[in-house]
Amino acid sequence: MTQYSENPSKHVPSALAGTGVHAGRPVHPNLTAPALVAESLRRREGRLSIDGSLMVETGVHTGRSVRDKFVVDEPSVTRDIWWGNINQRYTPEKFAVLKARTQAYLQGQELFTQDLYAGADPAHRVRVRMVTTYAWAALFARNMFIRPPPHEMESFEPDYVILHAPSFQTDPAIDGTRSSTTIALSFEQKFIVIAGTEYAGEVKKSIFTIMNWILPAKGILPMHCSANIGPEEDVALFFGLSGTGKTTLSSDPHRRLIGDDEHGWSENGTFNFEGGCYAKVINLSKEAEPEIYAATNRFGTVLENVIGDEHGVLDLDDSRLTENTRSCYPIEFIPHVELSGRGGQPKNVVMLTCDAFGVLPPISRLTPAQAMYHFLSGYTAQVAGTEKGLGAEPKAVFSTCFGHPFIPRRPEVYGRLLADLIARHGAECWLVNTGWSGGQYGVGKRMSIRHTRALLRGALDGTLLNSRFRRDPFFGLSFPEQVPGVPDDVLDPRQTWADKAAYDAMAKYLVTRFEENFASFEGGVGDDVRAVAIRAAA
Repeated sequence: MTQYSENPSKHVPSALAGTGVHAGRPVHPNLTAPALVAESLRRREGRLSIDGSLMVETGVHTGRSVRDKFVVDEPSVTRDIWWGNINQRYTPEKFAVLKARTQAYLQGQELFTQDLYAGADPAHRVRVRMVTTYAWAALFARNMFIRPPPHEMESFEPDYVILHAPSFQTDPAIDGTRSSTTIALSFEQKFIVIAGTEYAGEVKKSIFTIMNWILPAKGILPMHCSANIGPEEDVALFFGLSGTGKTTLSSDPHRRLIGDDEHGWSENGTFNFEGGCYAKVINLSKEAEPEIYAATNRFGTVLENVIGDEHGVLDLDDSRLTENTRSCYPIEFIPHVELSGRGGQPKNVVMLTCDAFGVLPPISRLTPAQAMYHFLSGYTAQVAGTEKGLGAEPKAVFSTCFGHPFIPRRPEVYGRLLADLIARHGAECWLVNTGWSGGQYGVGKRMSIRHTRALLRGALDGTLLNSRFRRDPFFGLSFPEQVPGVPDDVLDPRQTWADKAAYDAMAKYLVTRFEENFASFEGGVGDDVRAVAIRAAA
């Protein structure tokens, strides 16, 4: 039902309670997906694809604005924040001005609110109230997070408030920001301001940052990973950066999906932070990824920057707006889902990398110390076409804890939690390379997804543990000599290269990149991790 406030000074709709926004125009609280699609079409925010998904464009911002993210430097949090280029200091005085200006802007707009949960475990969830000027952004949030049952809505009081004003341009001279785009988080006031960007991923990742702040203090590890459950109720975690295959590999017809991106690991087991999926869909294949393809072509799904013709027929290979095309849908759009969003203690921890240099084995078994090292390294590689400004050569990228832009605390805090949980629950750890084989990007070929799935099957069902392993001389990784369904030469990356000297040179180059990155966190780890660190030969 639409709520109106004819006299904002005397009556503030309950939908805005705790937000500091006084309604001056219509407010639409907790509309359902069909109603939000209808409102979006009425307001000409987007159009329907031929299959009924809502297609929107996000303008100049088609990805996160990392340099425009700030954390308010408040007395109760300042000692525990990992200050730097990611967690940039923002004074309480500046935040007070920004928040007040955003609130004043919002009260002059038609508004959409959503009351949602982050965290499938009731003991550790966060109640979020989002206020936005876009119907499609409200639908995005409704798809992305957990929708409370009706009987819990009447007493809903937010723990955190998101003021979402995509068209409000911040002013550096007034707000003390870097540009007209700003994402500012106050852990003390429990407010998030997102202004000057239509890219909805900022909403998702702001809440992830909040969970990364709250949970470690409770002894719970927040993780940038997907998770699923096998036939024996065995849980597997899949860490990885964008483009490494988290969403694809966790969507397995033989296993139930817990979630595709963000989870917590506690003494009670694994739990999803979200109630939806945010899949990257550039070059999405119906044959290789049928579940994600079907969810993308469905009413209620939000498509960001996906190209379609005048009839709404999608071209998922068209990257003219961005390579970062996205599909946001409720998790129940995927078959074989664990609707509780919860599972037991992980039996396997898989760290995914897309090695565009073509030198890492397709799968390696990690010791606990190696697992912590690779968790803190967070390696993958970017190639031309996935990031603006890249040349023809791959670029090594290291993102601490596979989620550097979203961790407000020191990396060692998360690393120690992971090491402790692995030790207590005896999880097996694996490094899986979904990148190139037979040469670097531009020379070799992308690893076969069929081979990757066969390797994962062997890891997750335990058969791989019985294999003979060989030690790689450059990275100290142990890889199996034989795996059913995978050619033996594929398992040893050096054997896939025609020019073995070229392989050696490329491997030595990547070793140097690992060694340089290790210097950034070496001081916070123990001797066991230092002993397994990748280093150039003396």
